[in-house]
Amino acid sequence: MSYNVYTHAQRTDLDDQIGEVLEASWSAFMLHDEVANQYYPQLDEWFGAFQYVLTDDNDRVMAVGNAIPFYWDGTAEDLPKGWDDVFLRGIEGYRQEQQPNTLSALSISIHPKYRGLGLSRQMVTAMKEIAKQNGLEYMVAPVRPSIKYKYPLTPMDRYIQWNTAEGAPFDPWVRTHWKLGAKIVQVAEESMFIRGSLAEWESWTGMKFPESGTYIIPDALTPVQIDVEKNEAVYIEPNIWMQHFL
Repeated sequence: MSYNVYTHAQRTDLDDQIGEVLEASWSAFMLHDEVANQYYPQLDEWFGAFQYVLTDDNDRVMAVGNAIPFYWDGTAEDLPKGWDDVFLRGIEGYRQEQQPNTLSALSISIHPKYRGLGLSRQMVTAMKEIAKQNGLEYMVAPVRPSIKYKYPLTPMDRYIQWNTAEGAPFDPWVRTHWKLGAKIVQVAEESMFIRGSLAEWESWTGMKFPESGTYIIPDALTPVQIDVEKNEAVYIEPNIWMQHFL
């Protein structure tokens, strides 16, 4: 199978398919990050050259990549706090007409029917090429480990120390980045914030929350905090900052 890579700036006609891929690729609660809800439209409007798709020979969108350029001084100390923070830094940098030097991944979404074909590797490679083509110096990613949801009670700083018998990272998605030359820089403990009412979380998860407490939610990397009196549930997701070398 051959693939084609297009940026959003090149193929705005694929927006409907892109929406279908995003909706099919993520658990419902993951589509309600506060920063994304507010600023996602600006990705296409302001950063269209960094949003891209991978299509098959029939022009069907198989995978979607989202990224945002920002300025980074190259040190671990200057990395954003996580996914939300790098999104905000990219938005603010654009508003202030700051010259970016770094591309941060935001997401790579592969339609479930096309998984298992090695597209994740193709998508990371395409993102690196886009960073190079736009003259950026660095590329980083707040990586969401693909099977961390199976170990929600294990702290992320311990999880990233797990390796295979061959010495590679235990997590498949982290391992994909690693095989493409990326290194783990640090854990972003508070990378994403997703808040909602109990009714919203019940609709997103199909679960009931009879009392306040800590709940393990399918596909969540850490437990969700439920407060019945406040009618609020809060999910704080940790990610892993990884750096690719261009």
